[in-house]
This record gives sequence, structure tokens and C-alpha cells, in this order.
Amino acid sequence: MEMLPGIYRWIHIMAGVMWIGLLYYFNFVQVAALKAAQADSTAAGITKHVAPRALFFFRWAALLTWLAGAALLSSNFAAAFMFQPGFHKIGVGAWLGTIMLINVWGVIWPNQKKILGLTPATDEQKNKARRVAFLASRTNTMLSIPMLFFMVAQSHMPM
Repeated sequence: MEMLPGIYRWIHIMAGVMWIGLLYYFNFVQVAALKAAQADSTAAGITKHVAPRALFFFRWAALLTWLAGAALLSSNFAAAFMFQPGFHKIGVGAWLGTIMLINVWGVIWPNQKKILGLTPATDEQKNKARRVAFLASRTNTMLSIPMLFFMVAQSHMPM
């Protein structure tokens, strides 16, 4: 039982690196590359092979990161989420991570399924889905910065 917090921390960090790394990849690399690939009709390689695989790891890394973080909080889970004294910083980080997780599973993934043709959608629905997924992904990118700050701040900055 003494090893569990260490295992949870390792999983939380490794899954978090994958989640945030893929988030940054989507926002800073793939979006621009896809525009260029669509212009020269080579986007199929990205949309058929790269994006579905990257989204698979993206969404499951998000969930695993959140679950491992919840396990790390263990009996302090409610204290963090209710901003009880001594848990303000980690509470902000946990809430930001939760909002980001909801964005991944509730907004980005359903819209990406339409964009990639995994769910039937009209061209109009796909265009709307592109915009919604883009905005949710950019929101997560902006939230990732304070989320990481507050998660680290809990143990490295005096109250």
C-alpha cells in the first residue's frame, strides 16, 4: 500500500505528459499542417491515419491523468474540490483539469467523430463541428498553463 501513491504519481505524470503533449501537437502542429495538406489534397493521410490514433491516445490519456490525480488526492479529494483550507491551489488545478477532461470527452471527441467521418454528418454539421472542436481545444490549451501552475504550486509554494 505504501507504493500506491508513487505509482499513482508516476501514472499521473506520464499520462499528463501524453495528454498535454498531444493537446499542444493538435493546436500548434496538426491544425496548420492540415490546412496545408487540404490545399494540396494530401490531407487524407492525416485524417485517416494520424488524427484518429492521436485522438485515441489523447482522450484516454486525459481520463487516465484525471483518475490518477483523483487517486493521488484520495481522502483529500473533496477538500480539494471544495477549496477547503490548505487545498486552494490543488483545488484550482483539479477543477481546471476536470473542465479540460469534460471538454475532451464531451465537446472535442464528439465533434471530431463528425469531422473524421466516424459519425454521419452533413457538410454543414462538419463545418460547425470543426469550429466547436477548435475552440474547445484552444480553450484547453489556455487552461493547461494555469492548471499546471496550480498543480505544482500546491507542493512548492507556501500558503
